[in-house]
Amino acid sequence: MTPPTRRVLPYGTWPSPLSAARVAAGALRLSEVRADGDALYWIEGRPAEGGRAVVMCAEADGMCCEVMPADFNARTRAHEYGGGALCVDGGVVYASHFADQRLYAMPRRGMLRPLTAEGCAFAEACPDSARARLIVVREDARSPDREPRAAIVAVATDGRDRGGHGTVLVEGADFYSDPIVSPDGRHLAWLQWNHPQMPWDGTDLWVGTFDAEGHVTDARHVTGGPRESVFQPTWSPDGVLHLVSDRSGWWNLYQAHAAIDGAWHLRALCPRDDDFGKPQWVFSMATYAHLHDGSLAATYVHEGRWRLCVIDPRTGAVKEMPTPLDVVESIVATRDGLACVAGSPTDAPAVVRLSWPGPSMHVVRRSLEQTLPPDRVSAAVPVHFNAPVGASADEARTVHAFYYPPVHPEVVGPEGEAPPLLVMSHGGPTSAADPTLDLKVQFWTSRGVAVLDVNYSGSTGFGRAYRDRLKGQWGLMDVEDVVAGAVAMADTGRADRARLAIRGGSAGGFTTLAALVRHRVFGAGASYYGVSDLEVLARDTHRFEARYLDSLVGPYPACRDEYRARSPLRMADRLRTPIILFQGLDDKVVPPNQTTLMADAARQQGVPVACVMYAGESHGFRQAATLVHALESELVFYGRVFGFSPAGPLPALAIDGLS
Repeated sequence: MTPPTRRVLPYGTWPSPLSAARVAAGALRLSEVRADGDALYWIEGRPAEGGRAVVMCAEADGMCCEVMPADFNARTRAHEYGGGALCVDGGVVYASHFADQRLYAMPRRGMLRPLTAEGCAFAEACPDSARARLIVVREDARSPDREPRAAIVAVATDGRDRGGHGTVLVEGADFYSDPIVSPDGRHLAWLQWNHPQMPWDGTDLWVGTFDAEGHVTDARHVTGGPRESVFQPTWSPDGVLHLVSDRSGWWNLYQAHAAIDGAWHLRALCPRDDDFGKPQWVFSMATYAHLHDGSLAATYVHEGRWRLCVIDPRTGAVKEMPTPLDVVESIVATRDGLACVAGSPTDAPAVVRLSWPGPSMHVVRRSLEQTLPPDRVSAAVPVHFNAPVGASADEARTVHAFYYPPVHPEVVGPEGEAPPLLVMSHGGPTSAADPTLDLKVQFWTSRGVAVLDVNYSGSTGFGRAYRDRLKGQWGLMDVEDVVAGAVAMADTGRADRARLAIRGGSAGGFTTLAALVRHRVFGAGASYYGVSDLEVLARDTHRFEARYLDSLVGPYPACRDEYRARSPLRMADRLRTPIILFQGLDDKVVPPNQTTLMADAARQQGVPVACVMYAGESHGFRQAATLVHALESELVFYGRVFGFSPAGPLPALAIDGLS
């Protein structure tokens, strides 16, 4: 049969079945998978409910249901970004409620009851069943005249601490995470770090002993320091301490054994040039789990994609486990295998069960119920290109990215014409782009706009040296990388050099703004709650990131001149590129004035600018109405700037300086 002739339509005008409303409605945020007996629990963020984080449960028969009351929002503000809001033990659900930050208990077929008073945020609860309590990270914000203080505390599960905030077990460091009780109940392991380190720069692993009253004594340092990032300590069922460390230059798995003299010795389980860890932006991140047969199921990132393997900790033997989906995060052992959040370039993230032998896979909960037909999916194509280091071409560095070509089964672009390109700069900046199906990417490719998602220097997943490239270079090297990526796609015919755009949120918004004021490569840009003034950020941002810029730029205020020199707002006189800015009015990470000042500066330069502010939104938009309006407005903006008319009904957009 002769295939039907495809219509020829200009890029950017292609009709798409993927509306912004569908993108928002399908974007459930799946996280914090927990196993308790045969039941599986997780948290899903629902944009249609204002971003409410809902605790879900799937019983062995596959039936899924909500666990907490309809107004419960399982989210903590500890470290601002949260995570670690859910714990399940013996059928009892423990969770933090966003409205008051109290820790609550919900027994099976019981009533919701508070375990703590207001005034503190709690995260990453670990059961200490022998003592009828939870070991929890607490962030104490009760004193308005000082910054919040962190500690590891014990909270009784019988409700006797209802009017309090737990009993302090460990304190003194700036930050804590990953408290974990040994199987015999005798020891507690945890991570801690101090300013100016971020957890992916350097953390310390400690182990203490519980005394007869349940206090932590004889605390001993296991490993870690300012130049060693330790990730996800756990105890195996037989009481052996495991961890991930980047001491080799890669986040690899280790066992830690205590000697008679009290010192600890590390043994690498499977040394290799792959990362088994992630940057701890949120609590309760997990990339490996102890299976019931004594082996380890572990995920690692190789060339930007997450893979699954099983490791025999006695021999170090590694068996690769090919699965239909890439294990993305939140891996936990179950009675017959494991559960996790997984996805692929053609499948959106889902909560899945993997069982052995096989492994066989069962999807428990999809983040996207209506899947895209395969012929409408633009699958990620790994690409790499060179970005300049110095004057000599021999000094160029390799940069990694994922390219998404426009895809439509019924439409093709004009012959001899390349598509517009949207370059994405991820947040963090110590985060990473991955190839898992993302409807926000498909929104563009289905309309005839190519996408390049760049893992610029500083991104994780390529070893510590790649991550450390950005030390002292934020706003310089990341900008050079995204610019080099756009030029490389244009030079190879995968993008129209005259229609290159860039977008990013938070730290990615800073990279976007910096690229627009430093270079003339891009014809349009979109910043979501992006940093425009580094000096203001260094003075005003929240506690978790208060010293982050020490490593990315330099200590403040000693390096004030460098902060000013790299701030897009202070270089706004160089801006010549139309820009659209999006901002939540409740943002505590990047204050709204960072956006309004940038918009005012653009107007003063006579540069076309649109500035859209959203009430009730903070750092990272969660409400469906916001997600829809922002995405559609961005599309309208590019159409107006690049001269194409997007298909479908779209909102009116006021662009100052553009008739």
